[in-house]
Amino acid sequence: MYKINKEKNKLTPLKARKFGDLNFREREHLQEWIADRPEVLEELLIIQKEFDGFDQTNERLDLLALDKEGDLVIIENKLDDSGKDVVWQALKYTSYCSTLRTEDILRIYQKYLDANEPGTNAKEKILEFLNREDDISLQLNTGDQKIFLVANDFRPEVTSTVLWLIDHKVRIRCFTAIPYSHEEDLFLQVNQIIPPPGTEEFMIHLKEKKDEEKGISEKAAATNALLVEFWASLKKNLNEHNITLIDRVTPKSEWNIGSYSGQGRYNYCIGRGSIRVELYFGNDKDKSIFDAISQYREEVDSRLPNKLLWDRKEGKKASRVALEIAPEEYIKFDGDFYEKTNWNDYIDWFRIHMEKFYHVINPYWEKIK
Repeated sequence: MYKINKEKNKLTPLKARKFGDLNFREREHLQEWIADRPEVLEELLIIQKEFDGFDQTNERLDLLALDKEGDLVIIENKLDDSGKDVVWQALKYTSYCSTLRTEDILRIYQKYLDANEPGTNAKEKILEFLNREDDISLQLNTGDQKIFLVANDFRPEVTSTVLWLIDHKVRIRCFTAIPYSHEEDLFLQVNQIIPPPGTEEFMIHLKEKKDEEKGISEKAAATNALLVEFWASLKKNLNEHNITLIDRVTPKSEWNIGSYSGQGRYNYCIGRGSIRVELYFGNDKDKSIFDAISQYREEVDSRLPNKLLWDRKEGKKASRVALEIAPEEYIKFDGDFYEKTNWNDYIDWFRIHMEKFYHVINPYWEKIK
């Protein structure tokens, strides 16, 4: 790693260090850094530290998290040496966590919030993180769990075992965490080394489990299938009209589909009793993004026939600018989303209004992005 010297137009090398030499410890330092900034690994929601809720054992894992699919992530941290048993240790913890139900996870996270953010509701925080409007059919830990191993250096027997596990469809990754120093300044670089970024889909096909095996109700399973089918129909319709906004997005069993543009995401959303298109900011805790685009509110509103919803979401991490279906427009819909006969109306509305919305707001978003 190098520091850029702008005045001399040169690079100054930073010195790679060991955690031990800098008197950093695993639990007090590395673990706390990752808990505070889990995005150094992936967009995660930390739900517990030093989790010890295992039957008939006093073992505890470093960090327990949820990913954006609602699956559990087991994070094991080591300092300068991964040790030879880290994979076995993580696999044990993962097997313990595989049995956790949705209500178990909510209870675990609520306990964590009570200690760190008193007065915060676990279910609301999870719904916000998953970008869900409500808790209809909320099911957590329905897919295979992930394992993240973090260390300064990994022994060959560890990397060999990890590669073998990936080849056998275990969702496991290795991250190097290396401290650097320059004079009095310290830096930390975290890199995913196994599997190499961008190759994971080619190395392992994620194993899909039947909904019945996870205890999902028939209604929830049917809804999931409908959502995938509906978004596939929307994509097909958009392609027929040469609209490429979600060309590279795979339809999933979620209530929205969208594509990222910088820190924003253009979404097509199905909500309770309404549908909308939106520019959504998932990481806008200080509201700087929302406030930046809000300065153009009058200009944007004046160019659209429907009034926009400027939703700052006070006290929450997210914010959005949305165009919802007007009540008088909704009258023409003969029924709800579950009736396929209504889908053409939904799709037409999504296509027409996202095109209008995107055409008006995107130039302003590009200015501030």
